[in-house]
Amino acid sequence: MTNFDYLLPIKEFAPFVKPAREAELVYPYSKVSSMFNIRKSIELTLKSLCAMENISAGDNPKLIDLLKHYQIRDLMPFQLLKSLDLIRKAGNAIVHENKEPSETAVKISLRTLFELLDWMAYNYEPPGSNIYQEGRQYNPELLNPKEKLQKIELPADKPITKEENAKQLELIKQLKEQLSAANQQLNNLKKPPYVEPIPEAETRKLYIDLMLENAGWVKGKNWLEEVEVYGMPTKSGKGKIDYVLYGDDGIPLAIIEAKKTTVDLYEGSQQAKLYADQLAKKYKRRPVIFLSNGIRSSIIDNDYPERRIADFYSKTDLEKYFNLRKLKQPLFPVHSDDKIAGRYYQKAAIQAICSVLDKKKRKALLVMATGSGKTRTAAALIDYLIKKGWVTNVLFLADRTMLVKQAKKAITDNLPNVSVTNLCDNKKEPDARVVCSTYQTMIGLIDTYSDENGRVFTPGHFDLIICDEVHRSIYNKFKDIFTYFDTPIIGLTATPKEDIDHNTFELFDVEQGDPTYAYTLEQGVKDHYLVDYETVETGTKFINEGITYDDLTEEEKEDYEDQFEDEEGKLPYHISASEMNKTLFNKDTIRKVLGILMQEGLKVDYGNKIGKTIIFARNHKHAQMILDVFKSEYPELGDDFAQIIDNYCYDVMHLKEQFENPNKLPQIAISVDMMDTGVDVPSILNLVFFKKVMSKAKFWQMIGRGTRTCPGLIDGKDKKVFRIFDFMGNFEFFRENKNPIEARGAIPIQGAIFKTMFEMVYKLQEPEYQTPELQKYREHLVDIMSRQIKNLNRSAFNVVQHLELVDRYSNPEGYKNLKKADINKITKELIQLIQSSSDHITATRFDSLLYGIELAGLYGKKSKAAFQDLQYKASQLQSSLMDIPEVKAQEKLINHLVETENFDQYEIDDLENIRNSLRSLMKYINPEKITLYETDYKDLLLDPKITQRDIQSIELKSYKQRAETYIREHQDAEAIRKLKNNEELTEKDIKQLEGIMWDELGTKADYEAEFASRPLGEFVRSITGLNPVAAKEAFAKYIDEASLDEDQINFLNQVIDYITYNGTLKKQVLMQSPFSDFGGVMLFSNDQKKLESITKGIEDINRKALFN
Repeated sequence: MTNFDYLLPIKEFAPFVKPAREAELVYPYSKVSSMFNIRKSIELTLKSLCAMENISAGDNPKLIDLLKHYQIRDLMPFQLLKSLDLIRKAGNAIVHENKEPSETAVKISLRTLFELLDWMAYNYEPPGSNIYQEGRQYNPELLNPKEKLQKIELPADKPITKEENAKQLELIKQLKEQLSAANQQLNNLKKPPYVEPIPEAETRKLYIDLMLENAGWVKGKNWLEEVEVYGMPTKSGKGKIDYVLYGDDGIPLAIIEAKKTTVDLYEGSQQAKLYADQLAKKYKRRPVIFLSNGIRSSIIDNDYPERRIADFYSKTDLEKYFNLRKLKQPLFPVHSDDKIAGRYYQKAAIQAICSVLDKKKRKALLVMATGSGKTRTAAALIDYLIKKGWVTNVLFLADRTMLVKQAKKAITDNLPNVSVTNLCDNKKEPDARVVCSTYQTMIGLIDTYSDENGRVFTPGHFDLIICDEVHRSIYNKFKDIFTYFDTPIIGLTATPKEDIDHNTFELFDVEQGDPTYAYTLEQGVKDHYLVDYETVETGTKFINEGITYDDLTEEEKEDYEDQFEDEEGKLPYHISASEMNKTLFNKDTIRKVLGILMQEGLKVDYGNKIGKTIIFARNHKHAQMILDVFKSEYPELGDDFAQIIDNYCYDVMHLKEQFENPNKLPQIAISVDMMDTGVDVPSILNLVFFKKVMSKAKFWQMIGRGTRTCPGLIDGKDKKVFRIFDFMGNFEFFRENKNPIEARGAIPIQGAIFKTMFEMVYKLQEPEYQTPELQKYREHLVDIMSRQIKNLNRSAFNVVQHLELVDRYSNPEGYKNLKKADINKITKELIQLIQSSSDHITATRFDSLLYGIELAGLYGKKSKAAFQDLQYKASQLQSSLMDIPEVKAQEKLINHLVETENFDQYEIDDLENIRNSLRSLMKYINPEKITLYETDYKDLLLDPKITQRDIQSIELKSYKQRAETYIREHQDAEAIRKLKNNEELTEKDIKQLEGIMWDELGTKADYEAEFASRPLGEFVRSITGLNPVAAKEAFAKYIDEASLDEDQINFLNQVIDYITYNGTLKKQVLMQSPFSDFGGVMLFSNDQKKLESITKGIEDINRKALFN
């Protein structure tokens, strides 16, 4: 007997009931065969459903295709669909990873299959059969029959063949005919709503169990449930832990407290902490705590504050975590390897990050000028954290393969004993200690890369993430990486963005203009670690003003007329400057630019050869024109002297390597985006901006190509300066626009349409739109959007992180009572997940245009530009495409659109009619071919100005940041040097210090607002620390180490280490950890004079820092 026997009387259900019964019957003997029959039954059930409902799903659809089909999703209960998808995932682990299914997975799958067939009975049983009974429950006792079967025929584990599928389809066709009349009668019956038999608690358990299985946990082996604990604050003193996860040694690694889906998961944290306390008493180790409701999960790990996580840790993750806890040593005082990064600011940056980590914060941002050694600093940080036992696995992310390649090389060169891999290469070594990757590559590998233990890149796999050049629109595109991996994140950038929507400071939890540490180009130049630049700012008449017909010579006018006169004989009077080097390329303009470069550019070889130069061109055509003109003007230099380096190159890496070598050609690289970042060429002497740059971040990245030092470059003399030629007014633009609006990260068009529709649904809630027609339209929009959300792959790591919103907006009920905040939330979390449509891209773009017009109308705005675009598209259809039958069929509508002068007459239903009628015709409109023009009109060069640098690259906005940066970078200043070396300050020193802090960097009020009444000397010492030699000398005056025992010497060394890092020490701190951990002041209980001597040394050090 099985749970499915009650369905046997319905002969129409036989195809899928038979494998369901077999799945239960073989369960005691083969879990694999049971799961095979479960999947087979589900597939046949869904195919039968397709036949009954006239759903077209293809010839031989896979289970995933059936589950994602929008019509099936519309029919079935949402909770049931989610459960079936979890079964699919469990089945995939059997097929793709050769895993034996767990007992839990098979039991849950059988229960879900029962629910599916029960739902089928409710909806599709023939009238009068009375098979369905509300409240029928699944009986798990039937899985263990008292009498064993005499013979079990186990089905082979193989996919359904085409022949078997054809037979099934034929049988389903017959079923469809038999059920057609019955379904018609059934639809007329009024039944009570279907009641899902599996309660919410069991569904929640299904989610959590499968999450654990997907993370590699094995029920009954290292995962136990309902584990009793004692010592709880209850009458019985007992409690039951929902889940306990064990290590191989039998000691709990973690516990899971399961909460209801409708209850905030944080409500269970207090109870879970009490459970963890009791386990800690028993096993002498406190387990990690997970809280979960199956949709949202969080972690309490005793290291960092409670936080949300994307998924459970694997056993390997937790074992690594506890191993690190054993190895972890204090980070202070910081002694990173000077051989890797020994410059003072690099060491200060590492110390600043260690301070963040030591304070249990998980994000930090380093702003370091290009050429100052960001990657070396990162390598030294990795080395130090590995040695201190804080990290095992590190992920280094960059947005370009070239940057990843450079990072791998730099880390490998500096950490020869640490394994490093580049995931962008064909050879992947995920077990390497340092994994380098682009954001794009990592996004693709999280879900797909696995080994014999399952997914490799689990949430706890990495202990640190370092992101290089984080300003590159990563927030919108790749934020799910950072929320998936549960690890501290360090950002590296040369120039942070100011755009509020992509605010790098906000991403790393630091105040605007106040990074964790900053080292500017200005300071690098002062320190002689970086090279300053000077600018040659000029332009030409055409670049600045465009080309005007009347200004041309007679010969040029004749050429102008030949090139620019249209078919109707019309001639543009003026061509704007914006078209220069976009559609119009003027040889003499290029000739003038190259002439200034060759004349004023910095040279090598005793002035006989232009130094290494990058020309930033607007596009490939522009680059090609520059190269052609250069070869024409300077043929004596040969074909290889100047070359294009862009995406059109056959072997771009070889060209770059040639350019990087100061002794090889090309000497001039003409680049289109390829050389903006990630190019380390110390020998560069000239940069030419032959294109406009609107992004300040990108601008400084480009300037950074020239800032590196190069000893002996210019005829044996060091490179002291490089020269920037700006022909496009970029410096002037940034002088006038201190905080230009940066370009937003691109939103996929389907996501943009979803947002527009969502906002329309929001607006249509307002009282003025409560008409039957508009509410029906609102329902239509909700139907489209809910189906789009249903079609998302719930198992994808980036979708899993947004399941709350996915669940809400998969259901039409979720669109009721929308708030303005909901628009912002879906913009941040959902629109990047929306899948592209199978429609022709031109139809999708037309949808976007019309929906935009509709939304503007709801806000009472006129979209003149959008309507003109619509009218233009209609005119294109009218003028040349009426011979196409589909277009001809819409002639009346098209003519009306072309002829109308009043677009205010169009209501939403009119616009929807236009959208639905014309969207499929857009593919017939050929995109306008952009005509490129080459001219050689005489241009006028404006007077060039050679000036020194006058734009600050990185603006530090907070007083605190300015003050701390100044002190770190001016430790040779008299007063600051004395404070660091524990020397007495004179009145002159104090006045000098006050002048710096209260006049140059800000006001006294600024200081007091930030630091209250804290003495200046103490503040300075907190930044510089105390020279270790000076600290030891201070104590040597009062006490002889030879008189101390071993424990007392260790205590004194702790005091010296503390003061060396912090600069001063309050006496009450001696009563706290770490001093109290090994006896503290009690070590001197029998010898108070020695303690008093140490105290005098502390007082002397504090006094010299003006400490009160």
